[in-house]
Amino acid sequence: MQKMSLVALGRHHLAQAERASSGRSAETVFGGHEHQLRQTLIALRAGESLSEHENPGEATLQVLVGRVLLRSKTAEWNGSPGDLLTIPDAPHALDAVEDSVFLLTVVKIL
Repeated sequence: MQKMSLVALGRHHLAQAERASSGRSAETVFGGHEHQLRQTLIALRAGESLSEHENPGEATLQVLVGRVLLRSKTAEWNGSPGDLLTIPDAPHALDAVEDSVFLLTVVKIL
C-alpha cells in the first residue's frame, strides 16, 4: 500500500505551476500506461486552460483547490473545492478561474 498527501502534493505543484511558463504542473499519482486506471494531480495557474480535447475513457475530476470551469459545446459546469465533476464523453476544455489543483481520474477504454 502507498499513502500520500494530495494536499501537500497539490501545494508543491501549484508552486511549480506559478513558476512555469505554461502555467501548469502535473504528476501521475497512480497508474500509467500499463494500467487501465490513471489518476493525475494537475495544478493550473488562474487564467490558464486545458484546450479542447477528447475523452480517453470514463473520467472524473475532483477539485481540491480553487475554482474551475469545465466546458463542452453544449454545457458548462463550475467546480469548487470538494466538487466531483463527471467529464462528458464529448470534446471538452477546462479553464482555471482561480489558481487550482484537481485530481483527474481516467479509466482507459481498451
